[in-house]
Amino acid sequence: MATDPEAQMASMERNLEANTGKSLEQWTVLARGSGKAKHGELVTWLKSEHGLTHGYANLVAHATFKSDASAQVAGGVDLVAAMFEGDKAALRPVFDALMNAIAAFGTDIEQAPKKGYLSLRRKTQFATLHPSTKSRFDVGLKLKGVAPAGRLEAAGSWNAMMTHRVRLESAKEVDAQLIGWLRQAYDAA
Repeated sequence: MATDPEAQMASMERNLEANTGKSLEQWTVLARGSGKAKHGELVTWLKSEHGLTHGYANLVAHATFKSDASAQVAGGVDLVAAMFEGDKAALRPVFDALMNAIAAFGTDIEQAPKKGYLSLRRKTQFATLHPSTKSRFDVGLKLKGVAPAGRLEAAGSWNAMMTHRVRLESAKEVDAQLIGWLRQAYDAA
């Protein structure tokens, strides 16, 4: 299972060609001829006109506009690596365990790193991953209609885009229950 961004991207490119019959290079040539000048417009066009999943359409759009979907870099800064600098470095194994589990859901997941957290999207955002303090990692989930219970707490004012939050202190807490909630949020997105 590919867990680092480069391996995930290589796997996604192989799957794109296997599933569509066209290589990433062939898709970018087609995309450049579409007349679409914005990322979102191109993604929509690829999905509606060519039936690509959101993940593949996003991959083609990034490649077409020469943005870097795999390196997760903004302004020369690797935003994912920056999340784990300093006193939050001990939380990287939690993130890695989460990403390993989430990668098994499918190749249509868009990773959108922000300053301090990672947003995960399919058609819509379904989860966020936050190294919040030096000893706590928060997972935000969009689980409409699911009652908070136990460690699945209501997100409340913590994050208006998410309905629930799970607080973690170690990678051991990335268990079947949490992966099940993530899968449920992914399936609904």
